[in-house]
Amino acid sequence: MNRIIGFVLFFITFLSIYLGMHLYAFFRLSMLLSIPRNVWFFVVIAVLTISLPLITVVERTIDGKIASILYAITATWMGALFLLVCTLALYELFNIFFKVNQKLAGLVIILFVLVLVGYGIINALFIKVNTVEIPIDNLEKELSIVQLSDIHVGTIHNSGYIRDIVETTNSLNPDIVLITGDFVDGSGKITEKIVAPLNDIKAETFFSMGNHEIYEGIDYVTKLLNDTKVKIIRNKVVTYKGIQIIGIDHPSNEFGRENPVIKKLKFDKDVPSILMYHPPSGVEDAAFAGVSLQLSGHTHNGQVFPFGLITKLVYPMISGLYEHNGMHIHVSPGTGTWGPPMRIGSRSEITLLKLVPA
Repeated sequence: MNRIIGFVLFFITFLSIYLGMHLYAFFRLSMLLSIPRNVWFFVVIAVLTISLPLITVVERTIDGKIASILYAITATWMGALFLLVCTLALYELFNIFFKVNQKLAGLVIILFVLVLVGYGIINALFIKVNTVEIPIDNLEKELSIVQLSDIHVGTIHNSGYIRDIVETTNSLNPDIVLITGDFVDGSGKITEKIVAPLNDIKAETFFSMGNHEIYEGIDYVTKLLNDTKVKIIRNKVVTYKGIQIIGIDHPSNEFGRENPVIKKLKFDKDVPSILMYHPPSGVEDAAFAGVSLQLSGHTHNGQVFPFGLITKLVYPMISGLYEHNGMHIHVSPGTGTWGPPMRIGSRSEITLLKLVPA
């Protein structure tokens, strides 16, 4: 019941914000471009506002290319609207000091947003390989790990995308592959055929649960991945190649700063340990427990600028390598995308972590 109430509250909040963004953008553009606010003006706003949640439900229940295309269009529009609102807000500031022709300003704003959307879509298609070297205490020999995170398999990213990730991962020849949550997206249906390319990963692969696995259903995701070679680690410790690998589920408290589970798990502090924990939080508890390296994701490095500025307020460790009380933390910017299939000011990434003896 609490989950249903939570979903309803989230839906109402999202729809209210989304409607507000549409009203601001359309009313402001109508002023700049002298567009009449007739019945059709408000019909368009209503349709665009309800389109994303409506198509999401349709796409989840009806499997087909048309539904998938409509979802991709509405998700892209969400990103375009966000950029439009931000650009209009910048124009408001600019207009205080410099007066320009309103119609020209409106046309320039629309063109600028279109260029940004095109760039964002193209930029999101290319996955960057980033190599990070991390010194680890008590490590006997060098170890290479590929970290994947936030792939968000669904309508936008399907089997073809997974296949590309697997090919790149294999080319890096890692000792271990660690997937730190949000493998699934929660948009389209995911079948055994879609996740089948995971079986082609050559290295031993481990996975920990993210928030989207909770949304999708832990049991469903577990069944899906159990049909692959990926090993799920849920709130426990496993040892592989002399490394203690700890997998902890995404916390129920989304914005909590603690990691209560790590306090209960027993592992050897004198043996190198890697914690897979989806949100870049709970670092104080992990460092105190004696974890050598925490691997997280979740932030997408903001994905679309300037959203990263907001994300950084919630998660100060937003992307890259950090250190806290002797523990290293690496936050992946994500291998896929969520929502708008675009990236501006960020890159989709496969991270090659080279652990070396300190």
